[in-house]
Amino acid sequence: MMKLGLFVQGGGHHVAAWRHPSVPYGASQSFAHHVEIVQLAEKGRFDMIFFADTIGTFGPDDIEVWKRGCAASRIEPVTMLSALAAVTSHIGLVATFSTTFIEPYYVARQFASLDKISNGRAGWNLVTSAAPSEPPNFGAAKHIPAAARYARAAEFAKVVMGLWNTWEDDAFIEDRERARYFDEDKMHYLNHKGAYFNVRGPLTVRRSPQGHPVLVQAGQSEAGRELAAETAEVIFTVQQEIEVCRAFRKDIHARAARFGREPSSIKIMPGVVPFVGATREESQAKFDELQALIHPEVGLRVVSDLIGLDLSKHDPDAPMPDAPPNGMQEGRQRVMLDLAKREGLTIRQVYERAAGARGHRMIFGSVKEVADNLEEWYSTGAADGFNIMPPMFPLGLKDFIELVVPELQRRGLYRREYEGTTLRENLGLPFPVNTYADARAKKAAE
Repeated sequence: MMKLGLFVQGGGHHVAAWRHPSVPYGASQSFAHHVEIVQLAEKGRFDMIFFADTIGTFGPDDIEVWKRGCAASRIEPVTMLSALAAVTSHIGLVATFSTTFIEPYYVARQFASLDKISNGRAGWNLVTSAAPSEPPNFGAAKHIPAAARYARAAEFAKVVMGLWNTWEDDAFIEDRERARYFDEDKMHYLNHKGAYFNVRGPLTVRRSPQGHPVLVQAGQSEAGRELAAETAEVIFTVQQEIEVCRAFRKDIHARAARFGREPSSIKIMPGVVPFVGATREESQAKFDELQALIHPEVGLRVVSDLIGLDLSKHDPDAPMPDAPPNGMQEGRQRVMLDLAKREGLTIRQVYERAAGARGHRMIFGSVKEVADNLEEWYSTGAADGFNIMPPMFPLGLKDFIELVVPELQRRGLYRREYEGTTLRENLGLPFPVNTYADARAKKAAE
């Protein structure tokens, strides 16, 4: 079955969504608003909700631009997901946490705790920090080089996975008669010593019903693909063309095989911003309404940040200039520059496209047209599912659930009921066998 994630972002993914009259004031900070969104998604049988995150906003020189947008306002996502776990029962709960400015033990403990609280529904989106606003919050003037960030991230992931493995599934026996709380033979020290981290362990949290949280990744650069192929179980990706996405999926599968992994154990889910209506004209009207609310300064800044080149002094109606690799968001940078070159877009046309989706693919049309589009990408091997990014909340999500989901179900492409109770079960991912228990079992069989 097609997999669907819901990318949750305040009032919506369109940069001007917060200005739309249907979006509640203070949406990005409102728990009630998020409860409504997540319960709608669970009603629509989504596999998971996903919160992105950055750990900085903007510097003093940027206030005049970003006072016109909503980037300054976001709640720490794991805290929000822990609260949302109490008002949901099946939907997965995935959050971004960067490997650049924090220690792996903290991340391992935080997501293992969310996994226990939610009874096996947690996922961690592993990223390396890219926003220039983040280093000053951690005593640094700028980011470390990209190669070092990814090397640290690879070791970080290894440590986190190791810590999630330090208790076997049945380690805690709670034998009251013999005053024996856990079986010491099923507790293991990690004793990791590496280039970036020295971590003893064990973790303070037991394994959950899904073994450990699902590992999500979003890298598209060469280093990002290698890290994803080695570690990820779900990959969120930015793709504009079906052939390119199909090639990306094949590339990830080939890399995963080199790491001794089963390719089907990785789900590729490109982001999609859907504008859907009873007719194509109705969907276009919804798009045009939001586009009219874009402030030009914000549009220019969105694209400048995506491609790593300041466009504020350029003529917005001039052709989009090229930009050298910036060592930050190289995958997304390439997607935007290739789009501009392929379609001959001006800077203004690029920011009008980017403001609606930040480089992700937008689809328009009637219910049939949107469903046809998703089915083509899914059935031809370009994607295992999609990370749905409603342009505004809650209306954009309601449109998708009330119009598109029933059509996908009618076509036999999408579930009517959840397959299981854990995120791993619903995604169709294998249960991660504890390596220590596996080694003991193999030794006993010899």
